[in-house]
Amino acid sequence: MGTSSPARKQTVSSPSFNEFIVAATAEEAVTRLSALYHRATDALSQALKRYLKERTLPSAAERELFRYPELRVTYHCQGEVPSTVRAYAKVQVPGTYSVTVTQPEDFRGYLLDQLGPLMQDFTVTVEVGVSQQNIPYPYVVEQGDELAGSGVTAAELARVFPSTDLSAASDGVADGLHDWDDFDHMPLALFDAARVDFSLRRLVHYTGSDWRHVQPWILLTNYHRYVDQFIRYGIDLLHEDSRYVRMVLPGNVVVERGMDEGEMQAIVDGVVWHRYQMPAYHLIAANGHGATLVNIGVGPSNAKNITDHLAVLRPHCWLMIGHCGGLRQSQTIGDYVLAHAYMRRDGILDRVLPPNIPLPALAEVQQALQEAAAQVTGERGEDLKRRLRTGTVLTYDDRNWELRWAQERPLINLSRAVAVDMESGTVAAQGYRLRVPYGTLLCVSDKPLHSEIKLPGSASAFYQRAVSQHLRIGIAALDLLRSQLNALHSRKLRSFDEPPFR
Repeated sequence: MGTSSPARKQTVSSPSFNEFIVAATAEEAVTRLSALYHRATDALSQALKRYLKERTLPSAAERELFRYPELRVTYHCQGEVPSTVRAYAKVQVPGTYSVTVTQPEDFRGYLLDQLGPLMQDFTVTVEVGVSQQNIPYPYVVEQGDELAGSGVTAAELARVFPSTDLSAASDGVADGLHDWDDFDHMPLALFDAARVDFSLRRLVHYTGSDWRHVQPWILLTNYHRYVDQFIRYGIDLLHEDSRYVRMVLPGNVVVERGMDEGEMQAIVDGVVWHRYQMPAYHLIAANGHGATLVNIGVGPSNAKNITDHLAVLRPHCWLMIGHCGGLRQSQTIGDYVLAHAYMRRDGILDRVLPPNIPLPALAEVQQALQEAAAQVTGERGEDLKRRLRTGTVLTYDDRNWELRWAQERPLINLSRAVAVDMESGTVAAQGYRLRVPYGTLLCVSDKPLHSEIKLPGSASAFYQRAVSQHLRIGIAALDLLRSQLNALHSRKLRSFDEPPFR
């Protein structure tokens, strides 16, 4: 989603504030969503503070205010067949589509990008009003300081104010579990307000920084050494490239453009990143198209966890850049693997996305990663082929899969896998499942089948030679993808009964 402008509060005139009002433009619709949201959260916040201080119960009229705004789009099919090949902002069957919305001012750019083309290409009526979905009180508590020392328990607050209802925060639409015939309104987007708010809070918890800092171009890695290189590269860009204005580190620590080298380094050295399970680092661009690096750690569970939450921000792309084991004799430690296919043996998504469902390689991402590798390494043709291997990546949930080598060997042979890791298949599957363009470029750190294992000395030499270059390839690939944004959101990721919004 990128950086956001400061929230602009709007007033909503009475008595029509609860009515669904037709919006003539996308801008008008988002402005009204923002006004209704601010009215609701302000009312809930004030009632909560009053209760903590005076134990005054909110009135029935106040409770009516504690609701998310709702966006409705009604499609009046008149035989039009839009010529657009766009993968999103399109409707396929007549009827009314709706979604509840949270933080509309921060999502203004996304909402305008979806509504604008939709209203231009189709005969639709857009309405905005108040939904029947309550805003849980924890989502208006910013830091938790409001509750400290009040003597009021969370259980008591849940009896007085709307609280989190996990049954209301699901991925049913994304997973194809929504019965389109059983509802008056079809889903307008993959995630409703409750699901989005759930993830926004989790992002802050896991990454250690405000979710508003997350940029729409995301790199995921499984080793902290990539973080060191990202920070170093970010500092260089702040000095050299006027597009970038700041870098935000875990704990919301900010390095600003214009600081001298010593001041920047002192700030970086003071960051206590290990307080956070999956620390995130944000290189913020003036145009909102910066890059975020998240150190997700090791394992498919972590990969699913963080991508579940990043997906609600509707990023343009996420790429996995990390280490892998090379499975071919011809590979050398420090070589690269560009995943063209994935064999998922991690099991983490089998219930919602069975492993027999193919994950298509996205041509735009594959080409960008290969071209970025050529640009950064300076190698092309046969020289690049010797360094960059394409093929199937095998993803396990067991780091010590080698102990089952006799059982796993036939499957590896059948799959023609060229590399093994613990996260890439999950990251790709989540991109496919949650409609976020994805790709994987890995670096061979050992060759477990050929007696080249990770040893302290060889690991240090490998890190020094390969990590910096690998990270630069990932960032260069994102730069290339920015120039083909419309093509990137591929129709490969969308089903026949897809919600209009991407």
